[in-house]
Amino acid sequence: MTEAPKIFPLGDGALTIDFGNEISIESNDRAIAFCDYFEKRQFPGFIEAVPAYSSAAIFYDTPHVHRTFSTFATAFEAVSDLVRSALLQMPTAPEIVGRRLEVPVDFGSDAALDLPFILETKAIRHEEFIEIFTSRTYRVYMLGFLPGFAYMGEVDERIAVPRKQSPRLTVPKGSVGIAGRQTGIYPQESPGGWQIIGRTSLEMFTPDVEDLCLINAGDIVRFMSLK
Repeated sequence: MTEAPKIFPLGDGALTIDFGNEISIESNDRAIAFCDYFEKRQFPGFIEAVPAYSSAAIFYDTPHVHRTFSTFATAFEAVSDLVRSALLQMPTAPEIVGRRLEVPVDFGSDAALDLPFILETKAIRHEEFIEIFTSRTYRVYMLGFLPGFAYMGEVDERIAVPRKQSPRLTVPKGSVGIAGRQTGIYPQESPGGWQIIGRTSLEMFTPDVEDLCLINAGDIVRFMSLK
């Protein structure tokens, strides 16, 4: 039996819908489908809907919502009512069919800053690591941390490593990293604590085009080795 989603406030101008407390494709599908539902059926005061691993957030203009839905005591109660109505209309087990993308990666020594550490820790060869990492596809569960930063999973347990104990002050743009069973790509230069295994030249985030992010939640990514 599918667990009923939980609704709770997220600050003064947002609420969260929790579809479960575990990371799963089923919960992620529900979160993405929920956000898509409201992006296509925007209510007065709606700002945006953002999916996460197993939850979604709706951001709204509190005064606008309160003026429009004045029969409710608060904007949160009004949006919660809209959410409950939407959940009744949506399928409980939607299937998200994302795009499939290939991401070329340079695994050379200049780009793979933490790969020597991983090879030593896991007692595997460079070629074996690349084969393991590139042999599977990765589901994009959510975007966050930085604009266009995609959280993907799951990394094979044989090469999974924890975040760095001391984050770098500067991670180069395009760096591909591992943190536990997750992998991700830094869309721009920034501080970061993921173990860097390579680098891509693809632009993950382009602010002056309609589709800001190259990859989005629900997409499927395969990494390809350049060397």
